Amino acid sequence: MRLTPKTWPTGLRDSLPLVLPTAAIGVSFGLLAEPLLGAIPSIVMSAVVWSGAAQFGALSILTAGGSTALAIGTGLLANMRFLPMGFAIAPSMTSGPLRRLLAGALITDASFIIGHREGGRFDVNAIVWAAPAQFLGWVGGTAGGALGATSIGETTRWGIDVLFPVFYLSLLLPELFPGRKLPRNLRPIIVAVLAGAITLVLTPFAPPGVPVLAAAAAALIGLRAPRHPVAEPDTGDHV
Repeated sequence: MRLTPKTWPTGLRDSLPLVLPTAAIGVSFGLLAEPLLGAIPSIVMSAVVWSGAAQFGALSILTAGGSTALAIGTGLLANMRFLPMGFAIAPSMTSGPLRRLLAGALITDASFIIGHREGGRFDVNAIVWAAPAQFLGWVGGTAGGALGATSIGETTRWGIDVLFPVFYLSLLLPELFPGRKLPRNLRPIIVAVLAGAITLVLTPFAPPGVPVLAAAAAALIGLRAPRHPVAEPDTGDHV
């Protein structure tokens, strides 16, 4: 069978529309990080950390005059979100420890959404295949922004400073309204609204990065299982 875009693995095919916005956000990070860190360290940071939330959080601390230790701590706290993501996909994994470790290491916000299926199940193959395009877009965008900072200028000049929140909003909305319908379990919508409210309340007076981290506490609502869980047939999409 000839490999065409229609026959590409699901995760790879579904991740392609996100490459351009991911790269644009990477450009934004490269532009902001280059004056503070330098071009090469900025690119290396994106290749190693590979997390927009953690990198922007750490950068905001450093830009505000915070210590390196505080910046690292902020980045680590931001990446703590991947722990519950790993717990979520674990029941969908049936492979050995090495492949499970690899799949867990490749989780990103976008790949997590791409691999999510109804009933709380995950297509782990889709998560893995979604990673390469996202990684290349993020690191390539950072390189473009860091190396071309002089010619590109300020992020506000091109409007790319607003892409970061818009990108995450584009990932959130399909999860809140699957099939463009109001879900039976309203808990995700409550969590999203509460997290936004916490962020708005704390932003005027809390240190940079703290409002978003505090807003993550809204997710604790999800610790209690819904009263009417929706069962999903096993699709066999396991790693």
